[in-house]
Amino acid sequence: TRLSTKGAAFTSFILKKYREAVDADSPNKELIPQDFKSGIIRTTLVNGSVSAMEDAVFSIDQKEDKLIVTDQRKEIRFKWAASDGTVLVKTYTFEPDSYLIGLNVVLQNASQRSINGQLALSLRKPVEKERGYGFVGPSALINDSLEQIKPKKIEDKNIYQGKIKWIGIEDRYFISSIIPGSETDGSIQLGLKDDVVTNKLINPPFELAPGKQNESQFYVFMGPKSMELLNSLGHGLEKALNFGFFDILAKPCLWFMNQIHSVIPNYGIAIILLTIFTKLLLWPLGNKSYKSMSEMKKLQPLMAEIREKYKNDKQKMNQELMALYRTYKVNPVGGCLPMVLQIPVFFALYRMLYQAIELRHAPFFLWINDLSAPDRLFRFGFSIPFMEPPYGIPVLTIIMGATMLLQQKMSPPPGDPTQAKMMMLMPVVFTFIFINFSSGLVLYWLVNNILSISQQYYVQKKTL
Repeated sequence: TRLSTKGAAFTSFILKKYREAVDADSPNKELIPQDFKSGIIRTTLVNGSVSAMEDAVFSIDQKEDKLIVTDQRKEIRFKWAASDGTVLVKTYTFEPDSYLIGLNVVLQNASQRSINGQLALSLRKPVEKERGYGFVGPSALINDSLEQIKPKKIEDKNIYQGKIKWIGIEDRYFISSIIPGSETDGSIQLGLKDDVVTNKLINPPFELAPGKQNESQFYVFMGPKSMELLNSLGHGLEKALNFGFFDILAKPCLWFMNQIHSVIPNYGIAIILLTIFTKLLLWPLGNKSYKSMSEMKKLQPLMAEIREKYKNDKQKMNQELMALYRTYKVNPVGGCLPMVLQIPVFFALYRMLYQAIELRHAPFFLWINDLSAPDRLFRFGFSIPFMEPPYGIPVLTIIMGATMLLQQKMSPPPGDPTQAKMMMLMPVVFTFIFINFSSGLVLYWLVNNILSISQQYYVQKKTL
């Protein structure tokens, strides 16, 4: 909101509990960037006759340069008057025990003509480039369905209509949102210019006769996409925490991880225990897969003989291989199907751990003091190829790559030598991919690999 202060330099307000949601050492992570002078919430009339409202400069009676909310409700009242007598008053209400900020908008028609239009509230924020699986950009809950629009898609479609519960602009961990006092039958209009996203909530049209006023109630929420917090706020805000296709699996995993943390206050240990728990649930499928792999490994010498004998007759080779499988009652895809059934769980955990704000700045042990940041031991003053800053030794990632290599050697090699070489390169490729992933994700993958190796070794010994 743009403002002048009539004798007082009102520059900012502070909500004490919002300090937890701001990354003090990363200004670009602030919910309200200090260098973004044009304001993040604007009020206008769409198709209205009060055009000067777009660039309105508001005045206030507040004399202090900060508003600290601790034990009682406090308000900030912004007022603007047009040359024709039209008055716009916006009142923000802060409660000490709530993250929701009340926003009351009153348009008073003191002119001699009727005012027609649609009240519109806009969110404007600079956005970073989307990385990984976390969503970045404008969103809205329309007709009880979550719409998340990537900034690069705004040009294709920028208007959405329906019953709107809230609009927002999201990044990986946080959301800034405007919530109508009650579900409104309106539309949103999106815009993107110079990496600044605009999400405009357009309310139903109204006509305001001279001497009358129009009053609208909204709420503003700017804070973390925490499952517990969003559930407590209502208004459907909990849907902003979205894990996409894996939502139905990821949210129970997040809930369970938080339950573990409530008993053992270390999210690194919580990730380890969650991984062990999911591995135990999937143990029967893993047993079937590794048993089939072990049986296939026993047949490798016989399969090699058949390939060598019929190397010039592919049809005969395949016939003999199928006969071999029937004789020893081995299903060549028996090791793959159980693994495929486990993939959704693995990706649900991956997606959840990537987006969980609980891991942001959460320490584990020793040098790992932030489970949402890449794993780095020491700090180097020079750049390293394929590695994003900070530069250091990715200890967990290297160990994870070693476990993948060991697991690969324990599995039966593909019949095609070229495929076998490619499979042996996979651990190296994955190590380079994971080098910039958060340490929480790498920890999950490492623990899962160790458990898989243990299970595979157990099954192979049992079937010998």
